[in-house]
Amino acid sequence: MQRGNQTQVTEFIILGFSDYPNLQVLLFVVFLCIYLVTLMGNLTILTLICVDSRLHTPMYFFLRNLGFLDVCLTSCTLPKMLSIYLMDDNRISFVGCMTQLYLLMSFTGVEFFLLTAMAYDRYVAICNPLRYSVIMNKRLCALLSLISWVIGFLDPLTQSLSISYSSFCGHNMIDHFFCDFQTIMQLSCSDTSSIKLLTNTLNLSLAIVSLVLILTSYSYIISSILKMQSVKGRYKVFSTCSSHLTVVTIYYGSVIFVYLIPISESTRSVHKLLDTSYSTVIPMMNPIIYSLRNKDIKAALKKGMEGRTGS
Repeated sequence: MQRGNQTQVTEFIILGFSDYPNLQVLLFVVFLCIYLVTLMGNLTILTLICVDSRLHTPMYFFLRNLGFLDVCLTSCTLPKMLSIYLMDDNRISFVGCMTQLYLLMSFTGVEFFLLTAMAYDRYVAICNPLRYSVIMNKRLCALLSLISWVIGFLDPLTQSLSISYSSFCGHNMIDHFFCDFQTIMQLSCSDTSSIKLLTNTLNLSLAIVSLVLILTSYSYIISSILKMQSVKGRYKVFSTCSSHLTVVTIYYGSVIFVYLIPISESTRSVHKLLDTSYSTVIPMMNPIIYSLRNKDIKAALKKGMEGRTGS
């Protein structure tokens, strides 16, 4: 690939944990298990929500979106990671790397806004229960979902295109499990300060807006719960949003740590693990978290298993 008078790289080498050759088999088994559990968990929830009419509510509409998103997010990185360990081929084409980078950034952004939409859904359900079905109608749910996906895919478009037109003068070793934004920026021999500024500004702005909206929703939710006289009633109401709150805490916590800890030789391994956690581990945990504390999901699963046994 030629740009100007410089010879550009046509592929990248994903290093992963190549410094620890004895761990390669273990890493393959771990990532394979994560991928299988993620697919099985999220596809199970998607199926249950589709076939069980009791789950055709706004909350499960957004949960279905989240499940589909988690399948896409893990499928963006894990198959390539598995092929590296299985086939001992850690090469990825320039176009493939840029595509993976764009999709990873897009899916991450969509998750921020889907979690925000789910927080608003819980706010309406708890603070305006009598008007819940009127406010959270199908049209609004579809609109909030559409906005989440559109903004998520539009936000990183400019940054991704800018990165793809940067110069990579022979430096093609990605010290990560996938095409990570910060790691790729360190490989570029162009002046990437404007790209970094644009990316950090947009990502930080969207993350702050999303977090503020979530915190605002939960401030009203907590205020409404505290006004309840019955302790049992408080617990019952809070349990309806505890799963979502758990996912938000884990997801935002991981992302914040990734951006707060500067990349250096001593923190590079930590960055790898944190990046991997919110792109692979959290999508695996989401269906588990929502299933363990959700009576409707448990009932639908039990009904499905009984129906299968009976047939």
